[in-house]
Amino acid sequence: MNSIFNFFSPKDKLFQPLFEQAGNNLVSISEALVNAVNAPDQQARKVYIKEVEKLEQVGDDITHAIFLGLGKTFITPFDREDIHALVNALDDIADYIYAAGMNIDLYNIKTINKAMISLAELLLEMCKDLNKAIRELRTFRNTGLIAEVCLRINAGESRADLICNTELASLFDNEQDAIELIKQKEVLQMLEMASDKCDDAANVLEAILIKNA
Repeated sequence: MNSIFNFFSPKDKLFQPLFEQAGNNLVSISEALVNAVNAPDQQARKVYIKEVEKLEQVGDDITHAIFLGLGKTFITPFDREDIHALVNALDDIADYIYAAGMNIDLYNIKTINKAMISLAELLLEMCKDLNKAIRELRTFRNTGLIAEVCLRINAGESRADLICNTELASLFDNEQDAIELIKQKEVLQMLEMASDKCDDAANVLEAILIKNA
C-alpha cells in the first residue's frame, strides 16, 4: 500500500531540496571547524571561525524556510512531527559547532589539543553520513544505507563521549591553570554535544525509515 500511495503522491518539490541544503550546509560547517582546529595560528583560525559563523546563519535560514513550508503546505513527504524533529536536530548540530568555534575564538584558546581535533574530525564524518542518509529520503530506495548510517552515527557518538571524557579526566589531573581548564572543558563539551545532536538526527531518520520504507 505504501508503494501505491507513493506512486500517486505528488513529488516533494519543497522539503527534500531544503533537507539536502541543510545536509550540505552541515558538511560545510563541520569542514570549516576542522580547518579551524587545524589552522597553523590564531589569525588563520579566525578566518575559518568566521566561516563557521556565516554557515550557522545559512543553516538558520534553511530551518526558517522549512518551518514556513510546514505552515503553508497541506501534504508533506512524511509526518510533520518527524520533519520538525529532524530539522531541529540538524539545526542543533550547527548551533553546537558554532558555539564550539565561538568559544575557541572568544576564550582566546592558543593551544588546540588532540581531543578537540579528533572530535571535530569525527563530527565531519558524522555530518557527511547524515548528508548521505538525508539524500536517500528522496526515494527511500536504499533504506539499507540509511540504517547503516544510523548505526555508524550511534557508534560515533559513543566514541565522542569517550574522547571527551578521557580528555576531561586528563585536564583535571594535569591542568594547573583553573581558568584554562574551564575554557577547554567548555569547548570539549560543545563538541561532544554536537555529536549528541548528530545521534538525535540519526534517531529521527530511523523513525522516518520505519514509518515510510
